[in-house]
Amino acid sequence: MSQTILLIGAGKIGRMIASLLNDSGDYQLRIADRVPAALERIQKRIPSAETYALNADSHAELVHMMQGCTAVISALSFRENPGVARAALEAGINYFDLTEDRQTTVAVKEIADDAVPGQVFVPQCGLAPGFVTIVSKHVMEWFDEIDTIRMRVGALPQHPTNALSYNLTWSTDGLINEYCNPCEEIHAHEIKNRLPLEGLEQFTLDGNVYEAFNTSGGLGTLCETMHGQVRELNYKTIRYPGHHMLMKFLLQDLRLADRRELLKDVMEHAIPITFQDVVIVFCTVTGKRNGQFVEKSDLRKLYAQEVKGEQWSAIQLTTGAGICAVVDLVQQDQINGTGFLKQEDVPFDLFINNRFGRYYQTDSLLSEKSNFIK
Repeated sequence: MSQTILLIGAGKIGRMIASLLNDSGDYQLRIADRVPAALERIQKRIPSAETYALNADSHAELVHMMQGCTAVISALSFRENPGVARAALEAGINYFDLTEDRQTTVAVKEIADDAVPGQVFVPQCGLAPGFVTIVSKHVMEWFDEIDTIRMRVGALPQHPTNALSYNLTWSTDGLINEYCNPCEEIHAHEIKNRLPLEGLEQFTLDGNVYEAFNTSGGLGTLCETMHGQVRELNYKTIRYPGHHMLMKFLLQDLRLADRRELLKDVMEHAIPITFQDVVIVFCTVTGKRNGQFVEKSDLRKLYAQEVKGEQWSAIQLTTGAGICAVVDLVQQDQINGTGFLKQEDVPFDLFINNRFGRYYQTDSLLSEKSNFIK
């Protein structure tokens, strides 16, 4: 029997989520947004979907909208997710979101403490946090003892043309949040906070040079999970060389980190969106296996592609497929539990063989040689 899923947020990622779930044939969609034009666009693609104008700041409206649903997916800004989670708790349905914001996740975790039996709260689904955590945990399982975990993720234009070598591919609020908020890591066995944009490094993949630097949120809850088990654990965002220097100028020298709405306005008026992008997921773990100190890596490069006659960007597809796979595994009873569910608790084999998780299937690079340049 088809389940009804409430999807709140009909933007770039929301449209991808809706298309994937609808095309599966197992879910009836109820889609809500405060922007009528967004709802009109999504209903043209999915005529069978129910669409509603919704004020996500209203607890009563949220709870009412959830009646008759088995789960809610929030594709909203991180700021609005705790309110959606509180409404899901009252409605007694499962909750999923895409947040990269650490404080939002803490709030959702506290709400999840009051979940009824069988009700789960699963924040941080998607790409990073999300799939990068699931695949990194999978690589870790190969080792007898883990020393270091490095996680690197980037959504990049295939054909950069501006000085930043960057195009907008997802939420501008989320991007700015990652560039401005403190970054968590494990260093010398202890959980530390680092400043964003620090830890600049360069590395090569397939003959191309990239840079990577600290950004907030990509580790999800992994520091808490791995504390006491590893010496080093860190996450960095991948960009083309030169991007870091210009963002540091904007955020720190011009102090736009303190004027985020102005920065958002500038970026959205000056940096175009692209649907010709590539997502790089690069995880490297070092440790001991059979008494030897070795390294193992998993590299995935995923490109924009056409799905059922419609062109989607790589970041839309990877983020949408990431959350849809976790939703599907929970709603089809392949993952069970009560309360807060971490991304690292999602089994890799179940995820990658799921009908949505399969979009992450590609030739992966497993190596025993580091190419990081500090």
